[in-house]
Amino acid sequence: MQTIRINNLVKCYADLCAVDNLSFEVQAGEIFGLLGPNGAGKTSTIRMIMDIIRPDSGSIEIMGQPPSLRTMERIGYMPEERGLYPDLKLLECLVYLAELKGMPRSRARARALDLLRRVDLSGYAGQKVRALSKGMQQKVQFIVTIMHEPELVILDEPFQGLDPVNTELIKAMIVELKHQNVSVVMSSHLMNQVEQMCDRILLVDHGQAKLYGPLHEIKARYGRRTVLVELSNGELFPGHLQGVLRVTRSGNQYEIVLAEDGSPASVLEQLVAARAPIARFEIGSMPLDQIFISVVAEHGKTSSVPADKEHRA
Repeated sequence: MQTIRINNLVKCYADLCAVDNLSFEVQAGEIFGLLGPNGAGKTSTIRMIMDIIRPDSGSIEIMGQPPSLRTMERIGYMPEERGLYPDLKLLECLVYLAELKGMPRSRARARALDLLRRVDLSGYAGQKVRALSKGMQQKVQFIVTIMHEPELVILDEPFQGLDPVNTELIKAMIVELKHQNVSVVMSSHLMNQVEQMCDRILLVDHGQAKLYGPLHEIKARYGRRTVLVELSNGELFPGHLQGVLRVTRSGNQYEIVLAEDGSPASVLEQLVAARAPIARFEIGSMPLDQIFISVVAEHGKTSSVPADKEHRA
């Protein structure tokens, strides 16, 4: 069953086409990664799904229906910008926001207390939101997103401001949503988290889909495009290799990313011909961040590079 179905979506602002004939689907009970460099069209796509802005053309279906107030009640949306009430006490804020989604007060209070316990914030229930740290507020924002037990959850940079311990906590709760057959759409620059969690991904660049499908299939497609080489003497590495996109050195070890016309066999032949002292030669699986860089670079946009640190989407 498709929770989201997008067909030929277009959204332009003056001379900029932010979303350009985009089509994709999100299945029930999957974690779906929406990826792309800054300005790729991710935020515009999410805002159209949330019915905040309207498309110029194309169609959106949310659980079989066009976006409406009724479908919005079935969605939990965590924007990158926090949407909390700083002068309300934490428990009051959670209960109020859940009531806006149609949850009865008594049930909202019980669920809020349970979720606060799970994220280790029970002791702050009576404090004002403004008194919480950035990381605490990020956890609260996540709680708000899932308070009303939505069928679809959209998370924009969910790990922003979290330390490693709390990142693992939120990751576990996201995976739990999947096991409850909730669809999760996650937009993040943290490629390592996406790679660990997502079932399928969509990589958008200049408003168009550049990669789309199951993550394991995409990684398999790029799996023979990375070669790991260790030399007994790192100073004897050849200066230039044909069919190579990039070489990264760490001591005597080299990670070689192949170009479209490159192959592991060709690299090995060139190293042998150059009399490089090969101690180890291994075909590796390209990490998702390298796939991201490679695909975006192929389409002429090399300035927006994701890394394992926070960036604004």
